[in-house]
Amino acid sequence: MTSVLHKLITPLFSGPPEPPRNKVTVVGVGQVGMACAVSILLRELADELALVDVVEDKLKGEMMDLQHGSLFLKTPKIVADKDYSVTANSRIVVVTAGVRQQEGESRLNLVQRNVNIFKHIIPQIVRYSPDCIIIVVSNPVDVLTYVTWKLSGLPKHRVIGSGTNLDSARFRFLMADKLGIHSSSFNGWILGEHGDTSVPVWSGTNVAGVNLQTLNPNIGTDFDEENWKETHKMVVDSAYEVIKLKGYTNWAIGLSVADLTESLMRNMNRIHPVSTMVQGMYGINDEVYLSLPCVLNSGGVASVVNMTLTDEEVAQLQASANTLWDIQRDLQEI
Repeated sequence: MTSVLHKLITPLFSGPPEPPRNKVTVVGVGQVGMACAVSILLRELADELALVDVVEDKLKGEMMDLQHGSLFLKTPKIVADKDYSVTANSRIVVVTAGVRQQEGESRLNLVQRNVNIFKHIIPQIVRYSPDCIIIVVSNPVDVLTYVTWKLSGLPKHRVIGSGTNLDSARFRFLMADKLGIHSSSFNGWILGEHGDTSVPVWSGTNVAGVNLQTLNPNIGTDFDEENWKETHKMVVDSAYEVIKLKGYTNWAIGLSVADLTESLMRNMNRIHPVSTMVQGMYGINDEVYLSLPCVLNSGGVASVVNMTLTDEEVAQLQASANTLWDIQRDLQEI
């Protein structure tokens, strides 16, 4: 008996199905992983989304929940499995897996626990998607991006950390909010470690080309009567504050990762502060990943912008690098 399918549709081509062109994998379906996944879906960046996790019930539940929303999305295929074969032929792999930062815990305290998890994850990703770009989101992100680079064997321009893309977004929101303008109209960068030693580039802050340091030469210093320095402290404390209030952060980092994914997928040559290998820049001699303004396109990190920093800002960047290196050199079995 002829099936409904055969009566309805006449195939014109009987070869293997067309492989995905813009596949994205998200490893880890916790709060951050799912915020990344949903943000990427809503920006219509992928023709296939794969999810991977070790917790099979949660993984299947998240896959089904997203599949049931397919009518409202432009990503025709959403798949999930604990086996990494489901990730094959990914263009971009977003890694959010790892143990979560606890209230009051510094990102750098997390490191060795997550390194041991990455030793299982990263080789599997590269096995099934040898040409992919990896975006590392798990904290402490700079150290784990370095670990991913070492474990993957991929060239450094294809291993990126989400870095201070989020810190800079928080900074731009808080500064713009004080000035009564939209975040996108305030230009400011936070570089270095995604964490406690991040470096606000006060010398480059501007609105419509008007440099704020020319209006207030003491901006960001201890001598500033307006105490703009407090804004950077709020950026550093904001993750701890949100974790204290709701138990985790997820929406802002998800939106941030989708923004990076768009620049990579669409070959945009857009500049983002993301974690990259900085050895040889700004007097940093060690193999560390930290955030600098990077040009992102379909090949990964195409280039790094040489910002004009003050001597103090360079010293802070070097101190940030030293903090990370002190952790990295003690890591076991990379």
